[in-house]
Amino acid sequence: MSRSAQRSGERPPDPEPLPHPVVDNHCHLDIAAHEGPGEPVAVAEALARSAAVGVPRIIQIGVDVPSSRWSVESAAQFDAIVAGVALHPNEAPRLAEQGLLDSALAEIEDLAQHDRVRVVGETGLDTFRTGPDGFDAQVRSFRRHIEIAHEHDRTLMIHDREAHAEVLRVIDEVGPPERWVMHCFSGDAAFAEECLARGAHLSFAGTVTFKNAAPLREALRITPLDRILVETDAPFLTPEPWRGRPNASYLIPTTVRSMAATREMDLTELCQAIDANTEAAFGGSW
Repeated sequence: MSRSAQRSGERPPDPEPLPHPVVDNHCHLDIAAHEGPGEPVAVAEALARSAAVGVPRIIQIGVDVPSSRWSVESAAQFDAIVAGVALHPNEAPRLAEQGLLDSALAEIEDLAQHDRVRVVGETGLDTFRTGPDGFDAQVRSFRRHIEIAHEHDRTLMIHDREAHAEVLRVIDEVGPPERWVMHCFSGDAAFAEECLARGAHLSFAGTVTFKNAAPLREALRITPLDRILVETDAPFLTPEPWRGRPNASYLIPTTVRSMAATREMDLTELCQAIDANTEAAFGGSW
């Protein structure tokens, strides 16, 4: 990878296809398309490129009301997509300050009932970008998302940034739904065990390939094979050796190969497990 290519933001080349298909369970196509929300050509091209390397399906995640609407609309248009709808934890305090949090949560609940929605998320807690003044709004929003997942039999997808203990506290207070996922798992082996004991699936992103992510790789090693998922969080968190360049679902094979190497296991076996786990975590095929 040349320095000029890295600086220019060029997309990495296509990796070798996977031997068995897997799902990118967390992607932001509305951001990754780069051609404006609702651009069907850009989405179709992204889907075709990922399918060509063994990633034929994507869960498109909303983070506010507009992106959640877009996610539902895209899932209705493309068979390869299902949607997640939610208010990101950093969105909740902004809405609360404007007196709009309750109405936004009500719209998220309405969207969650669409038949192309499988996920309530990404919701959760984030003490990295939101300070103490916004924490109560985050908790209120998080609790309501958990309730919506329960009430409408949707998978809960959690964003957790520097809030491990607080996330578990709220989960324990409200009670986890039947299916829940720690998006872009960011903890160590001890935190992984806490989540697993409560029934979570752990989703690993490109961060698991980073040189400074040894604790995360140890968490991957101790996670039971039937609880492992994979995601991009595209266009963010591009795996090594392409870190710093735009991410997309077609780069999932790079992350999965790194995960197989970390676990010292056969690539096909890992892909087959991830595929089966995705069915279990998100309520079947689509």
